[in-house]
Amino acid sequence: MLKRSLLYLGCMVLPGLASAATIQGVVLDSKGQPVSDATVQVVGARDSVMTNSQGEFSLEDLSSDDLELHVRAPRYMHKNVHVHGSRSDLEITLDGTVMEVVDVTGLPWHVSQLESATPVTVLSGDSLRDAQSGTLGDTLNEQVGVHSSYYGPVAGTPIIRGLSGPRVLVAQNGLDVGDVSRSGPDHAVTAEATTARQVEVLRGPATLFYGNGAIGGVVNVVDDRIPQDTDTFGQVQLEYNSASDEPVVEGSANVGVSDSVALHVDAFWRDADDLEIPGYAEVDPDADATYGILENSAYESQGATLGGSYIGDNGFTGLSVGRLERTYGIPGHSHDGVAVQAELEQDRLQLVGEYSLDHDLLSEVRFRYGYTDYEHRELEGDAIGTTFANELHEARVELFHQPLNEWRGAVSFHVKREDTEAQGEEAFTPPSVTDSFAVALMEEKHYGDWLVQLGARVEQVDIDATGVRLDGEGERGLYRVEESFTPYSFSAGTVWDFTEGYNIGLSVSHSLRAPSATETLSLGPHIGAGSYEVGALFDVLANDHGDWVVNFSHEPLEMETANNIDISLRKFSDDVGFVVGAFYNRVDDFYYARATGLEAESGHDHDHEHEHAEDTHEDEHDHGDEEMLPVYQFTAADVDLYGFEGELHWQVTDPLMLRFTTDYIRASIRDGGNLPRIPPMRVGAQAEYEVGPWRLDAGATHYFEADKTAEFETATDEYTWVTAEVSYQLPIGSDAKVFVRGDNLLDETARVHSSFIKDIAPRAGRSVSAGIRASF
Repeated sequence: MLKRSLLYLGCMVLPGLASAATIQGVVLDSKGQPVSDATVQVVGARDSVMTNSQGEFSLEDLSSDDLELHVRAPRYMHKNVHVHGSRSDLEITLDGTVMEVVDVTGLPWHVSQLESATPVTVLSGDSLRDAQSGTLGDTLNEQVGVHSSYYGPVAGTPIIRGLSGPRVLVAQNGLDVGDVSRSGPDHAVTAEATTARQVEVLRGPATLFYGNGAIGGVVNVVDDRIPQDTDTFGQVQLEYNSASDEPVVEGSANVGVSDSVALHVDAFWRDADDLEIPGYAEVDPDADATYGILENSAYESQGATLGGSYIGDNGFTGLSVGRLERTYGIPGHSHDGVAVQAELEQDRLQLVGEYSLDHDLLSEVRFRYGYTDYEHRELEGDAIGTTFANELHEARVELFHQPLNEWRGAVSFHVKREDTEAQGEEAFTPPSVTDSFAVALMEEKHYGDWLVQLGARVEQVDIDATGVRLDGEGERGLYRVEESFTPYSFSAGTVWDFTEGYNIGLSVSHSLRAPSATETLSLGPHIGAGSYEVGALFDVLANDHGDWVVNFSHEPLEMETANNIDISLRKFSDDVGFVVGAFYNRVDDFYYARATGLEAESGHDHDHEHEHAEDTHEDEHDHGDEEMLPVYQFTAADVDLYGFEGELHWQVTDPLMLRFTTDYIRASIRDGGNLPRIPPMRVGAQAEYEVGPWRLDAGATHYFEADKTAEFETATDEYTWVTAEVSYQLPIGSDAKVFVRGDNLLDETARVHSSFIKDIAPRAGRSVSAGIRASF
């Protein structure tokens, strides 16, 4: 049926080659004043120009006389304009806005975050540099709808609307980063925001664009490792953080070495000691506990990337290679009294190409290929307890068609192969290979003040695991497990510019997700996470002696099914702008790690039965000389997730701007109870005052008590996180400034409810950072 649809589409597209067109015009603001340095780009082509000091531009020798122009400029709303035939008197008016407007690269459509039906947050420029932290989760933690899993300062994955792990894809330039952070909260994310140009967060289902593993959202780290033009630019930053005695050095540069060749280089290094905290690490400290230090939280990380592109008149092809190394302690856990640490190495290759076409059917082709070779070792002293290895191949091709009755869109082909292996006495997942292949169709059209976006995707996912070991009652030995799934997704969205300076965004989606290999096949102690994990493929059974054993489950594995609706109201004109939204996500067969109240030996070798504990709860973890781990079973349940998000920007005077934010998420199980580790409601306020070369930022975010808890889970106290920063623009030729920043100025004990180790690892105490940042 899909083939017939594509053939039908091809037969209906009959535009011939058009004569060359020329478009000349001017870009003005709402008061009729010229807007200089605005970018005017032909959608679906590489033709673009900048306006001069009078706001004028000229596009010549265009291959079609039926065009869509995308116009953007700093501090203005972006605008799309349809043009038929050559024009010499085109006048385009841009509306000023207090909101930051950034084009989103992680979507197939050419839109900013304020023009998308899908809720999107983009962190870029100084805002990204100011928010940078040692983990991607902590970097994004203050963004609306985003929290961090927080495993101390060493590992923190982003949580989007209460969802993380196998439901949130972390991508780099649109491709999976290929680490194992989705299989455990103690595993570090290898996407490095330090050298990124922007970080995009797609809040809500993004399976249409990214596939089965993005049902909860996507975090796309965008950098310039593959140049798309021959411009020369770069930046460098030196910083010191007192909380962990941490120096940070990072820099990147793109250089056009000729009219058709550009090169890129970036590198970073950070080295942190154990984190300083207010008070004791544990809620109930031992008599000999260390005060003011989160032990075993030191880390060192470094990486470098080289890239280059060949750039022609109609497109580019580029290649990059990068390496990341990281060594970090895993706070709060020990094995036989020895601290657990991790060492990871990752090599990554990316090949990217984009070309505009002068063709009857196709207007543009984009292709991406990524290869990742990842390995990390969990160490107990000098002994290697577990080694995780992951090899990932991923390729995507997008074919954009010529406008068909003003519909613009693309067919996407996406293939992925992930080979994961855990070795060692404490390996909790068997070796597995996950293959997927998908086809997607995405379309959009403007109807006057309405923008309509439609899409559909079908995917085949196959999991093949060998060496699944069981020592249950009646089921013993090594088994091979093969599972196949066919998830699909549909989405529809619209943006309505119902009056000047306002729009409403609405999106609905129906998405399916195949359970991951970790959710399905886990069976054993995960020392780094301080848990004993049992996958959904198994049943935990009590025997006649009160002990418990594991056998294969006789229930079939179901796919997770999500029906989601998002609605947003946006105001972006004049001195006050806001975005407020609400969402509802109804999920059937939602897989989550449920605390069972049982315990297992941390060094269990599957030759002994498991002991039962009557009074275990989810937040207690083994440390010191104890040898027991809480048991978590991956369980499917029908759940409802809903909430709201909002942010308001108010330019009070030329030097003063205020920003207010809030978000709330509720996650309940339909049969009764709550999902565990759901972030609490929070409200925040920030003031920015800028005069001459000086700038002052001050803000506070209040996290309410988290008391909607799951079984065996404890509540988390409220706290207020206060920050301030002063910066000074240096009077030199390049864009350079020095800054001093303070975090947690009230020195509050802040525990993260979404963290597995919240009761033994709080956030940093009062700290000061200072540094210098320059760009050219």
